[in-house]
Amino acid sequence: MMLDIADTDEKLIGRKDGAVGHVIFNNPAKHNAVSLEMWEAMGNAMAAFAEDDEVRVVVVSGAGGKAFVSGADISKFESERATKEAVAEYGRVSTAAYDKLIDFPKPTIARIQGYCIGGGVNVAICCDMRVCNEGARFAIPAAKLGLGYGHIGYGRLQNVVGPARAMEMFYTARQFPAQEAYDMGLVNAVVADAALDDAVNDMTSRIAENAPLTIAAIKAAARQLARDPDDRDLARVDAMVQACFDSEDYIEGRRAFMEKRKPAFKGK
Repeated sequence: MMLDIADTDEKLIGRKDGAVGHVIFNNPAKHNAVSLEMWEAMGNAMAAFAEDDEVRVVVVSGAGGKAFVSGADISKFESERATKEAVAEYGRVSTAAYDKLIDFPKPTIARIQGYCIGGGVNVAICCDMRVCNEGARFAIPAAKLGLGYGHIGYGRLQNVVGPARAMEMFYTARQFPAQEAYDMGLVNAVVADAALDDAVNDMTSRIAENAPLTIAAIKAAARQLARDPDDRDLARVDAMVQACFDSEDYIEGRRAFMEKRKPAFKGK
């Protein structure tokens, strides 16, 4: 299912292109700033892709070519985050959306073009991998707005770039260029503007060709090991590893190797 972004005014678009699911923040007039409605839609899209066996990988991106996500839509703070109750509701919905992204059982890639600011950085680090263009800029301006920032979101960033770099991003609130983001480990690759789609497509194609059960077990292991030791469910990961060896795909992988052909994995 392909969808022309120009033909819709939906602020959050979910579409499927073969084995690749796409989640697109579509508010280019505001550099894809996110509203409460968009957080809800993102969570729904991720839930739908999780249930779709045809989807092997999901790409998260922003429409318009100038921004990935520029954070929360501050123009809606008066209507969505002006009272204690409204702040709590906004936090509940946005947290649920982040959780569905970070706990998504299949690989996720953030395709970052232009500004990746505030909540945009949080969306990006909830993805497994991040690829950006040379003109990308990263910042977390919470300290410029007086916003409180929860330990979960901060912890995700610290796990990716380390505490010193994470604190620098928060303390200074400055914009980090793409190369510096790469040097600190925030992104996997920096490519020329014209090469961004090709780089992401190459990555999704490689992932989609590989064994889904193996990839799911690796992602489960990564997520469990990121938890506190007392909260880990490594028995679940062990069971997923054993399921790989018990699968039809394991037989197919061996046969394809011996026959010197590409395997056709089914996730079974």
